[in-house]
Amino acid sequence: MGVVVSSSPVTISCRAVLFDMDGILISSIGSVERSWTRWCHMRGVDPDYAISVIHGRRAIDSLRAIRPDLDAEKELEILEDFEVEDVDDIVILPGVRELLNALPHDRWTVVTSATERLARVRLETAGLPVPDVFVHGDTVTEGKPHPAPFLAGANLLGVPPNACVVFEDSTSGVAAGKAAGCTVVATLFTHPTDDLHAADYIVPDLTGIKPQAHASHIELHIVPNAR
Repeated sequence: MGVVVSSSPVTISCRAVLFDMDGILISSIGSVERSWTRWCHMRGVDPDYAISVIHGRRAIDSLRAIRPDLDAEKELEILEDFEVEDVDDIVILPGVRELLNALPHDRWTVVTSATERLARVRLETAGLPVPDVFVHGDTVTEGKPHPAPFLAGANLLGVPPNACVVFEDSTSGVAAGKAAGCTVVATLFTHPTDDLHAADYIVPDLTGIKPQAHASHIELHIVPNAR
């Protein structure tokens, strides 16, 4: 159960920040749903069902769950090609550029379920910086909601997980961040408040996040959503 907060501003002290990508930094929902729909039509799968289960998970995990009879790695190559080709409506989400510009470049990274190739294409298409090191779907053997991705992200930055703040928009991402021992801030881009109850704080988007970097830590000034 997450911490109950009001709409009053709060300040979180941390040493590093871990960002999910899709639904936090950028919106690629159109590309994702079109690409999955295209794949579903090829493989005789109900697109509505597939789209209801894929968000916040590694594509390969979703493929294994939806069509366990197929070679997931081969299907991932097909799906990834669809998604890499489809980048026309990828956009930066509100508050993202200002937040990233205010954070020291070595104190944040991306922890995404997307493959490395796809993550790079989407970040570059949106005009956002690609971190020197980041966690992607090829990095870990267990995807979200397992804590492994955020544990890997904290390790990349050389910071204990309990000194990291995670920004997530999915139920599985929030669960992964909490299981890793991080403080989790959820946004309302893809899921309603009730689905994100395990988060420590909920905000509409990243426009309410104002960072202040110090030599030893970062202060994140947050206006959370009332719950």
